[in-house]
Amino acid sequence: MERSFFITGTDTDVGKTLVSSWLLLHLESYSYWKPIQCGSLEFSDTDFVKQITKLPEKSFLKPIYEFKAPLSPHEASRLESVNIEINKFKLPQKKKLVVEGAGGLLVPINEEFFVIDIIKKLKIPVILVCRSCLGTINHSLLSIECLKKRKIDIAGVILSGEKNKKNKEAIQNYGEVNILAELDNINPINRSKLVATSPYFLEKNN
Repeated sequence: MERSFFITGTDTDVGKTLVSSWLLLHLESYSYWKPIQCGSLEFSDTDFVKQITKLPEKSFLKPIYEFKAPLSPHEASRLESVNIEINKFKLPQKKKLVVEGAGGLLVPINEEFFVIDIIKKLKIPVILVCRSCLGTINHSLLSIECLKKRKIDIAGVILSGEKNKKNKEAIQNYGEVNILAELDNINPINRSKLVATSPYFLEKNN
């Protein structure tokens, strides 16, 4: 797997940052990049990934935009009188990146564009993180439909939470996507737990 991937989710707190950390620990020589970081005064997503993975500083790329408030990009940027410009989003000169988005696909970044527009501009495949619990089928299929409508390559889906065979089958069959992995509840969340969680999907996709 030599491609870069954009990690997005069906909604906020679905597990994008956890999945990003897990991928970094199982994909050789990948770097992490979160182009828009909201909530930089608190413990940011980049801080979390650094702490969990314990990867060297060179494995982390600086965001294009960093905002203090833990809000949607369009609102966090408005509070700081900054206009997020879509043309500033360009893929860094690194071959293998785990790129994490902010919130879900239709989270606005300004008055005109959404997170999905960043994905379209970067031209890299998406890994969609979905919940495994009740309600996931609707949210997941809507997100998949949104990506397909814009002709964005979907590398596959990773389900986050307690395994649910029926929900997995529904998303796979109705969405016509590959389920790359099921990342079960991990407690406590730490590096050793993530390393021990087998990346069996890598073997299936190589």
